[in-house]
Amino acid sequence: MFFCLRSLGSVRSAFLLFLAGWLFLAGPARATHIVGGEMELVHNSGDSYTLLVNLYFDAVNGSPSALDADLTASIFEKSTNNRMMNVVLPLANNFFVNYTNPACTKPTLSTRKLVYSKLINLSAGTYNSAQGYYVAVERCCRNNTISNIVSPGNAAQTFYLEFPAVVRRGQPFYNSTPRIFPPLADYACRNELFYYDFGGVDADGDSLVYDLVTPLNGNSDANIPKPPVAAPAPYAPITWNPGLSTLNQIPGTSTLRINRATGRLTVQPSDQGLFVFGVRCSEYRKGEKIGEARRDFQLMVLNCPINTRPNLVVLPSPTDPAPYQPGRDVLNIVPGGNRCVRLRFTDADPNSRLTLSLNPVNFSGLLPNFTTATTGAVRSPGAPDTLTATLCFPECIDTNGRVFLLDVIVGDDGCSLPKRDTVRVAFTSVPPPNSPPTIVTTASPTRPLPVRIGDLVTFDVTSTDPDDDPIQLEMTGQGFNAANLGATFSQGTVGNQQRGRFTWRVDCRAVGPDSVLNFQFAAATSPCNARQATTTVVPIVVRYANRPPTLSSTLPPISATKPDEIPLVELPLDRQYTATFTGADLDRDGLTLTATGSLADGKEGFDLANAGMRFEAQNGTSVASGTFRWDVSCAAANLHRDLVVTFQLIDATCKPLPQLQRVRLRVKSPDSLAVKLYNVITPNRDGQNDEFRLPDLPPNFCDSQFAGIKIFSRWGQQVYESSDRGFRWPGQGSGGQYYYYVTYTDGRKYRGWLEVIP
Repeated sequence: MFFCLRSLGSVRSAFLLFLAGWLFLAGPARATHIVGGEMELVHNSGDSYTLLVNLYFDAVNGSPSALDADLTASIFEKSTNNRMMNVVLPLANNFFVNYTNPACTKPTLSTRKLVYSKLINLSAGTYNSAQGYYVAVERCCRNNTISNIVSPGNAAQTFYLEFPAVVRRGQPFYNSTPRIFPPLADYACRNELFYYDFGGVDADGDSLVYDLVTPLNGNSDANIPKPPVAAPAPYAPITWNPGLSTLNQIPGTSTLRINRATGRLTVQPSDQGLFVFGVRCSEYRKGEKIGEARRDFQLMVLNCPINTRPNLVVLPSPTDPAPYQPGRDVLNIVPGGNRCVRLRFTDADPNSRLTLSLNPVNFSGLLPNFTTATTGAVRSPGAPDTLTATLCFPECIDTNGRVFLLDVIVGDDGCSLPKRDTVRVAFTSVPPPNSPPTIVTTASPTRPLPVRIGDLVTFDVTSTDPDDDPIQLEMTGQGFNAANLGATFSQGTVGNQQRGRFTWRVDCRAVGPDSVLNFQFAAATSPCNARQATTTVVPIVVRYANRPPTLSSTLPPISATKPDEIPLVELPLDRQYTATFTGADLDRDGLTLTATGSLADGKEGFDLANAGMRFEAQNGTSVASGTFRWDVSCAAANLHRDLVVTFQLIDATCKPLPQLQRVRLRVKSPDSLAVKLYNVITPNRDGQNDEFRLPDLPPNFCDSQFAGIKIFSRWGQQVYESSDRGFRWPGQGSGGQYYYYVTYTDGRKYRGWLEVIP
């Protein structure tokens, strides 16, 4: 379970070749190589998940022939123990685990991490059991040199994971199990405190709670070390040696413990040997447990050379040799006073390399800083017995009347973990006083500045800081965005002043419901990262008034009795209609005359030119004129509706007040006589009413043309047809009743009956 530096060279190459030669040997082997492991289930997207088993392999004492090419994981429903699926996980990765301190490497301790993984699908239609599911992988056997369990060489391992249903209350419930337990490669020293961070992270932000558990043995054994599939729960635990238990897994003056919230392991072992232990990480969401992951692992305890703890002394005064007394003294850092302390640190062990560090206890943010080297060797040839350093408190630290606690720590490079000496320094600090900046402007801050559209407004803003702090000038609008109105503010430094220039070409964006615009200017400094600002406001009044333009024309006047009715102009074909327009504006705004066409129902528009109309406008400042002409033709008549032309005069200003006039145009149709349809003829050749004719049908007009007539007998048989408007039908030779059907090209139809009397 430990990283071996020699493996980086020829030893590692030989070892890898040895593993490759044995990796795929047929038949299972007793797993005297397994140090520990855990499982993970990672949500990808939708129903897709990745199932992983992380296995840790003793690269020195393990049997390479037992390094598996794959492992089989079995998924079960918790409430029934029904098997859901078996998943064969191929070996996907294989690498060495590093020591925390590579200088502490032991050639007999080296660990590899093997990662087995595969994509799986967990569908909402299948994995919806309220009590959730569990995954298990069974493998035998453990290292036979383990010191704290019975018959370790015959003890098996079951890697275990619980996860929730993928749907809750009809909604998807996505979850990735926590990624926990950093690989442990370090060893512990007998009678020395050992600590290691086993805390993990959760991709979903769920709460993680840690506790110690007895590792699971399961159902595999030396005869069947690698079962084809895992059996369902329950799984038998391993058997502790007498005197040991879940809460006393590694004997010691301080037995193995884990912090419930952080996952930090601590132990001060009293016996040398190899010790197995188990840790569980439970996952909670909104106060409800939704899953758990377990790890089996081993910790090697060795007899290590005696390592003396280093020593640290804090000297608060450059003249007073008396050291700082934790729990009694308080450093008071005041403006103009001493802000630095001296540190003396040493170690009784020869060739010891020491390192200083800081840890704030009850505050965060700005820290004191070392102004000299914080690392060095002592008691080696050419090295001093004692090292010194200087720690200074920045001016900007402000404890706001509280007492801050700072741990000053010196650590050595001892194995397996460094020894430390800590001096907890209590201090108060008051930053130097600071005066706010001043700000003045060449514009009046009390009397509003009147402006009109088109005016160019400029003025200067100047700021000075009594403490010579860097100044930043800022411009904002009270209730509006100044930049959106086109206002700009540039600045630069001249001597000890910060100067800004406000520039604004007033345009229509400034016209709104508020008549006064307050531009606020701030001079801001940030001594000790604490913003100080002085502001001034320049009010600007935007004056805007607009009188509507006037539009006169030769169009027919609006009826006094029907003011909502559009005047009508009706003309026959081949006539011309002309109307003239005159616009004027007292504000001397630019004027524009336009004409647009629409059908009488207002639902559609039409192009003036396509209807034989044209409009010519002469636009200008304060005056405009235009002429409308209409050549009455079938182009307009074929639209079959009254045509409405709208004339608009609009002034070029911020809030235009357009003036409108309308006229309704109609092509006068010659179809003014009533249609006469005849229904009796007497074809007796007396020269009176001998033939059927319809001379009083509507005349042909533009696209409304006579298309034809059809005559049918009373039994529906067609007896006559003609496309000649002047048709004459003398009858069928015998009397009786007939029916006729007349059509026009525009879709109009006329029907009637006819009596033939011989």
